[in-house]
Amino acid sequence: MNADVQSAPPRNTVFLSEDWTVVVLGACLIAISLAGFIIPAPSFVWQQPADITTSLLTASNGFAILAQFGLTYSIALAGTLLVGKPIRLTLLGFPVVFMSTLIALWLAGNKTLKDLNLEAVIFSLSIGLLIGNLVALPQWLRQSLATELFVKIGLVLLGTTVIFGDILKAGSLGLLQALAVVVSVWYFAYWISKRLKVDEELTMMLASAVSICGVSAAIATSGAIHGDSKKLSYVISLVLITAIPMMLLMPYAAQAMQLSPEVTGAWLGGTIDTSGAVVAAGTLAGEQALKISTIVKFSQNVLLGIAAFAISVYWTYRPNQAEGVQHDKPTLAVIWERFPKFVLGFLGASLLFSFVLSPSVTEPIKGSLKSLQGLWFALAFTSIGLETRFTDLIKVDNRRPLYAFLSAQVFNIAITLVIAYCLFG
Repeated sequence: MNADVQSAPPRNTVFLSEDWTVVVLGACLIAISLAGFIIPAPSFVWQQPADITTSLLTASNGFAILAQFGLTYSIALAGTLLVGKPIRLTLLGFPVVFMSTLIALWLAGNKTLKDLNLEAVIFSLSIGLLIGNLVALPQWLRQSLATELFVKIGLVLLGTTVIFGDILKAGSLGLLQALAVVVSVWYFAYWISKRLKVDEELTMMLASAVSICGVSAAIATSGAIHGDSKKLSYVISLVLITAIPMMLLMPYAAQAMQLSPEVTGAWLGGTIDTSGAVVAAGTLAGEQALKISTIVKFSQNVLLGIAAFAISVYWTYRPNQAEGVQHDKPTLAVIWERFPKFVLGFLGASLLFSFVLSPSVTEPIKGSLKSLQGLWFALAFTSIGLETRFTDLIKVDNRRPLYAFLSAQVFNIAITLVIAYCLFG
């Protein structure tokens, strides 16, 4: 029978839920690195076409790429086996997703595009959308996509970069501002989204993205509420698109208002939604502004795990609109059942790298784990693009979330300036 028209293969035995599988696989990746099997992070930076052969396609870089492919392929196959999905699909589909993602990483490494601070995930999402909408994908490829698995593995690894100690050493003002901004902006974004009748899934993702730390917050929230990947890709697109003009214009606006470097940095770090754009904007504003903006942005990143936990508890307590059931007092067992276990992996990794392991142990493996984290996110967004239709992203109903996001971002710019001036002025 033709593989494109046959029904999905039967499921295998389920050994673990997807969330517990992610925790196990993330722990394995960290343990492999701690044991000394460190895969060097490949370089994708190039400026001229000639650089592709002289830097990208060197033997050492090719080895690093092949090593990352072998490791991620093995982890993806293990995840497929543990969650009980047909392993044949991953055997065939993962190499296609990886090669598409590799093209995206090469594009994102171009120095001209890098200077514009275009994130790799926007290229992987765009390539996935182009392939998924211009090519009739075989059914086995669509069935092989494991977006949630890839995203959550990346989130567990993200915990290794959120170091609580660095934030505490940098000063309490950044953490205080981050807390004030996250609470006020999240509540406003939630309120305006409800007023505009945006659905609750999209509201939660949108509010977290605009108030906490952009892409990572949207991904974590989507995982906590088991959100629709199409809605997630829409929110991510909004975050990445709006970050570009903010990154370019806000440093000059701060200069025109004659803000001090400290206030400027706090304003940039608390407002711009992606860490890369914060660094770029801080660089335009000066060395001191860059330092403060980085501290504030890192402080907001620290709140990601706490926010994901709070959102998951709220999601359990909320009325079940689909079934018309109000869970007034869910038991601890119900909360535990619905709680996204990958958050435990994220927090565990963060606590391990913050308070248990010494810098002499973590420094040699940070670059490798950071590269793997970015790769898993890029693989996830390639997968999202492959399974998403353009019509899902540009339909008329999406105007209301757009208006909600822009309104929340304007409020974010204003309230963060006030808070930054009060704390750093």
